[in-house]
Amino acid sequence: MGRRARSRRLRQQQQQQQPQGAEDRGSGKRSDAGWEGGYPEIVKENKLFEHFYQELKIVPEGEWDQFMEALREPLPATLRITGYKSHAKEILHCLKNKYFKELEDLEVDGQKVEVPQPLSWYPEELAWHTNLSRKILRKSPQLEKFHQFLVSETESGNISRQEAVSMVPPLLLTAQPHHKILDMCAAPGSKTAQLIEMLHADMSVPFPEGFVIANDVDNKRCYLLVHQAKRLGSPCIMVVNHDASSIPRLRIDVDGRKEVLFYDRILCDVPCSGDGTMRKNIDVWRKWSPLHSLQLHSLQLRIATRGAEQLVEGGRMVYSTCSLNPIEDEAIIASLLEKSEGALELADVSSELPGLKCMPGLTHWKVMTKDGHWFAEWDEVPHSRHTQIRPTMFPPKDPEKLQAMQLERCLRILPHHQNTGGFFVAVLVKKSSMPWNKRPPKLQGDVAEPREPVQPSPAGPSELDRKPGTGMGHAERAERTEELENNGNKKDGVCGPPPSKKMKLFGFKEDPFVFIPEDDPLFPPIQKFYALDPSFPRMNLLTRTTEGKKRQLYMVSKELRNVLLNNSERMKVINTGIKVWCRNNSGEEFDCAFRLAQEGIYTLYPFINSRIITVPLEDVKILLTQENPFFRKLSSETYSQAKDMAKGSIVLKYEPDPTKPDTLQCPIVLCGWRGKASIRTFVPKNERFHYLRMMGLEDMAEKKKEETIPTNESAASSGPPEDEAGADQAAEQAASPDASAGSNLSDQAGAAPPR
Repeated sequence: MGRRARSRRLRQQQQQQQPQGAEDRGSGKRSDAGWEGGYPEIVKENKLFEHFYQELKIVPEGEWDQFMEALREPLPATLRITGYKSHAKEILHCLKNKYFKELEDLEVDGQKVEVPQPLSWYPEELAWHTNLSRKILRKSPQLEKFHQFLVSETESGNISRQEAVSMVPPLLLTAQPHHKILDMCAAPGSKTAQLIEMLHADMSVPFPEGFVIANDVDNKRCYLLVHQAKRLGSPCIMVVNHDASSIPRLRIDVDGRKEVLFYDRILCDVPCSGDGTMRKNIDVWRKWSPLHSLQLHSLQLRIATRGAEQLVEGGRMVYSTCSLNPIEDEAIIASLLEKSEGALELADVSSELPGLKCMPGLTHWKVMTKDGHWFAEWDEVPHSRHTQIRPTMFPPKDPEKLQAMQLERCLRILPHHQNTGGFFVAVLVKKSSMPWNKRPPKLQGDVAEPREPVQPSPAGPSELDRKPGTGMGHAERAERTEELENNGNKKDGVCGPPPSKKMKLFGFKEDPFVFIPEDDPLFPPIQKFYALDPSFPRMNLLTRTTEGKKRQLYMVSKELRNVLLNNSERMKVINTGIKVWCRNNSGEEFDCAFRLAQEGIYTLYPFINSRIITVPLEDVKILLTQENPFFRKLSSETYSQAKDMAKGSIVLKYEPDPTKPDTLQCPIVLCGWRGKASIRTFVPKNERFHYLRMMGLEDMAEKKKEETIPTNESAASSGPPEDEAGADQAAEQAASPDASAGSNLSDQAGAAPPR
C-alpha cells in the first residue's frame, strides 16, 4: 500500500471515529459559533493596535471612534473604467443607464443598496464606488447580473476592480506617453494597468515612446502580473522577476553608445504590514503586531534607495504602503532624504487630486516593541535590541533638518474620511545624483552594437556605481560580475534568460525572446498578404523559439527592443510583447501561413492596407452571435467587399455613424476569417460579450453563457463541406452563440481555420 493510500485510509478511520458534535462542526453547516465550515468568527479587536495608534495620534482628536467603526465595516467595492480605450464612454453610458438604474430601490440582506457614485477625486468619472462589499456582490442573487457584468468586463480589460486608495499612487506619478516607468513591486498589477493606460492616452499612436517595466520578486505573482497586463494589449510592457532591493541597472543603446537607463517615473509600492487593509483582510486584526513593521523597515528602505538611484534627474518617484505605521512610512522617507543629502525632495501634491481627503505626514513619532515598550529616541534603545530596532526608525534629532525635510507633505489616507482603506503616499522629486553616484557613469567602449557579441570588459574596478568610502553595494557587485563574465557567446538577436550560475532563478525557465532577422523568409509573404505599410516596424517582431517553426509572432515597441537586446544577461524577463500573428496548421494552403490575433489587432491595424472589410452594425451583431454566418446572411455591402477576396485572415471594421447617436458610437476592430462561403470572427468570449452589451444585447450575452456548443476545433477539423447545403448544416451545428470556441481557437496557434 502506498503512502497516499495509507493516509487516505487513516483519514477515513478518523472520520468514522468522530463524535456527532464534531461531525456537525465539520459539515459546513452554519452555527451560532461562527462561519461556515466551523471556523470561529474573527473578533475585530486588537488592544495593542488601538494603544499604538492612539499614542501616535495619527487620527484627529474626536474622530477615534469613527476611525475604529470604519475599520470594522467591510470595504465597499470599487471599480475603474479603462481610460485609454475608445469604448470607455460607451461602458460608462451602459453602467449609468442600465446597471446602476437596476440597483435603485434594491435591498440586500436588509441593507438598502445605494446607487454607485463616482470618486470625486478621480478624473472624468472613470472610477466608482458602492456601499456593497465584494462578498455581498458575489453571493446575492439580486446582484448576479451586475456581478457577471463586472467579471466579464474585467476579463476583457475594460474594467479593473481595484481598491480606491490603490488608484492614488499612479495618479500622483503624472506619467506621460513618452516616460520610461519602473514599477518595482508590481504584482498583482492593478497599479501597473493604470500606468499602461497613461502610456496609451492617445489611442491614435500604436507605439508610445515610453514603456513600463513591471517587476516582482515572487515568480508566481509575476504571472498574475502578466495576466493583468495582457488584458490591456500593450506592446510597451515588460514583466521581470527580481528582488526590488537589488534590481539590476539596465543599459540601452543611445546613438551607438551604451548608456545607463534611468527612469522618468518610478512607483515604489513596497511590501508592508498591511494594517490599512483590515477592512478586507480581517486576519490582520488577529495577527497585527508592531514587530511586523520593525522587521520590514530595512527591506523597505533598501527598495526605496534602489529606486532613487535609478531615477533620472528631474524624475518623480512615488513611495506608498497600505500601512498607517510611521516606521514603514515617514521613517523611510526621512531616512532616504537624509542620506540623499539634498538630491531628493518631497513634492507638495496636496492640490493635485482635489476632492481627496488626507492627513499631512507626521513629524514626530515613537517606536514600540511587540510587548508594548516605547522608545522615543535611538539613545534609549538598549544594546540587546539593536538588531531589531535601528536608528533609521526614528525622526531626525536636529529640528532644522527635520523642518527642511517637510515631512508634512506626505499623505496619509484614513478609512473613515471617505469610506476607503488606509494608505500612505509620498512623492519624491530627484534634483541631482545620489551622493554615492556623483561621478558620471563610465562604460567600457563608446560604440554599442546590440546585435553583435558583447566583448568582455577589461578587469578592474568599475566607476559606474562606486560609493565613496563604502565600496560597491551588493547590486552593483552583481552587475560588475555579470559584465566581467559576459564572454561573447550571445546569439544575434536572441534575448534569453540569464544563465543560472549568474543569478538564482526561481520558478519556470522562460523561453528566449528572439527577434526576427531582416532576411528571414517568413516575413515577405505576411507583408504582401496584408499589404503592410512601409512604416511597419518589422524589426520589433519577435518569437519565443530558436528552433523549429515559429508558431506565434509578438510585437514590442522599439524602446523595449533596445532594452531587451542590451540586457539579456542582466535580467530575467517573464513576459513582454503582444501577440499579433498565429500560424495556421494548414497555412500552406493559403497565401499566408499566419492569421491575425485579436490580442494585438488594435496595435497592428494602423499598418494594414489590405483584407479590411467595413461592416455595418447589423452585420457585427450577426458575426458575434453566429459561428459561421454565410454571405447570404450578411448585408450586400459586406458581401461586395468579401466576394473577391482570397480565403484567409481578414480585418472586420465597424465605423460609428455620428448621425445616429442612438447606435454604438465607438469603432470596433475584429479579427475574422474569410472562408469559402462564410465569414467568422476570432474573438475571445468575454470580448464578444462586451461588444454585445455595448450594442444593447445584454440578454443575448447572458444567454450565450448558458448554452454550450461543440468546440471550434472539432468543427474546424471536419474538413471543407462538399457543398453549400453541407456547409449550412455544419454551420448550424456550430452556430450556437457561445463564443468560447472562438476564444479557444484564437488562443491556439496551431488550430486550423474553418474553410
